Amino acid sequence: MLSLPHSYRYFLYRSPCDMRFGIYSLSGLVRNELGADPLSGDIFVFIGKRGNQVRLLQWDRDGFALYIKKLEEGTFEWPGGRDISITSHQLTLLLEGVMLKSVRLRKRYTPLKRG
Repeated sequence: MLSLPHSYRYFLYRSPCDMRFGIYSLSGLVRNELGADPLSGDIFVFIGKRGNQVRLLQWDRDGFALYIKKLEEGTFEWPGGRDISITSHQLTLLLEGVMLKSVRLRKRYTPLKRG
């Protein structure tokens, strides 16, 4: 069972990705295309061109961890919007096959970000 804690940050690579890419090619996309540091400990999400495969890449203290899920039937839904940041809840719904466009969440408190 994969755990997706709220304490991590999740970033979606917005273009369809070649699922033959391994750890170092994906970390190159993170650095060159997203402008992020693949060694930050954040989790980066890649969806394949066919939409039936997803990869999660994370630096885990002493090496990269790569999680792969390939569907036997169906596809993953691309989250709407232009933002590359997603929540752990959105990622869980995406992995479970829930249509994100039809999900309506009730209003919750979110503290203001200072910066």
